[in-house]
Amino acid sequence: MKVLVTGADGFIGSHLTESLLAEGYDVRALAQYNSFNYWGWLEDIQQTANLEIVCGDVRDPAYCREICKGIDVIFHLAALIAIPYSYIAPQSFIDTNIKGTLNICQAAKDWKVKRILVTSTSEVYGTAQYVPIDEKHPLQPQSPYSASKIGADAIAMSFYNAYQLPVTIVRPFNTYGPRQSARAVIPTIITQIANGNKEIKIGDTTPTRDFNYVKDICNGFILLAKCDKAIGETVNIGSNDEISIKELFALIKDIMHSDANLIVDEQRLRPEHSEVFRLRCDNTKIKELTGYEPQYALREGLEKTVEWFSDPRNLAKYKPGIYNI
Repeated sequence: MKVLVTGADGFIGSHLTESLLAEGYDVRALAQYNSFNYWGWLEDIQQTANLEIVCGDVRDPAYCREICKGIDVIFHLAALIAIPYSYIAPQSFIDTNIKGTLNICQAAKDWKVKRILVTSTSEVYGTAQYVPIDEKHPLQPQSPYSASKIGADAIAMSFYNAYQLPVTIVRPFNTYGPRQSARAVIPTIITQIANGNKEIKIGDTTPTRDFNYVKDICNGFILLAKCDKAIGETVNIGSNDEISIKELFALIKDIMHSDANLIVDEQRLRPEHSEVFRLRCDNTKIKELTGYEPQYALREGLEKTVEWFSDPRNLAKYKPGIYNI
C-alpha cells in the first residue's frame, strides 16, 4: 500500500514515517521545499527502498495534485503550528493550514484516494468547559493558530459531506518526544536544563495539559487509518490524564537530577484571552473504534525524551538561550 505523509520532515511526521515503514508501507514523504534540499528530521531516519522523499509546498494546488497521484492513504500533517508566531503572522496560518488542507483534499478527491487522515489539534477546544473533553466539546478559537485548524477541519469534513471523500479528522492532544520543536514546553525545559541553566524560563505554569508520547500518537494514526468506522468522524487521541506545567517542571527536574529554578518569562505569556488553561482528553471514542491503548506512561516517555535531548549531537540542534516563537 502506498501512503503519503505531508509534513513528514517535522516532529510527528518523521516519527509517523518511521512507524509506517516499520509496518511495511511504501511511503512518499513530503518535506518543505528549500534550496538546500534539506529534509528536516527525515535526515535522521534510515533511508530504505520503500521511502520516497519529495520536497514541495502544500500551498500549491498543482503540486498537491502531483504528489497525491498513485496514493492509497494520505496522512496530512503539514501545518504551521507555533502559536506565538500565529499572533504576528496570521495570514501565513490561513495559507498553509486552511488552503493547504483544501489543496490536499481536492487532490485526494480527484485521484479517488481510499483514505485521508487530516491532523487537527486539541487547541481547537480552547480552555475546557468540561473534562474530560470529548469530540462534542465546543470549539473555541483562542489563537489564530487554533482558528486556522478549526477552519482546516471544517474544510476537510465538508469534503466528506459534499463529495463522500473518506476523511477522518485526527485530533491529538499535546504530543511530546524526541525531535519536538523548541517552542514547545517540554523541549524548552529539557534543553535549558541540559544546557546547564540554573534558571529555567517558561510561560504560565498554571495550565494543565494531556501529554502523549509521540509513538502512542503515531500508533493512533495508523489504527484509525485501518478503521473504516472512523470515516467521516473526528477522533481524539489522548491519555485521559492531565498535569500542570508546574508539576511537569518538577517531574522533569527529578528525572534530570537538576536543582534549577523556574522563572516565569513575561514574553512567553499568551495574551489574556488566548491562554488555554485546561486540556484533558476523553479517549473513549478511539478506544471503542480501534482498541487503542496508550503504551507509554508520562514518566517513561519523558525519560526517553530526556535521553534523546541529552545527547550532545541532538542538543546541538537547539538554541536553549533563545526564545523560539
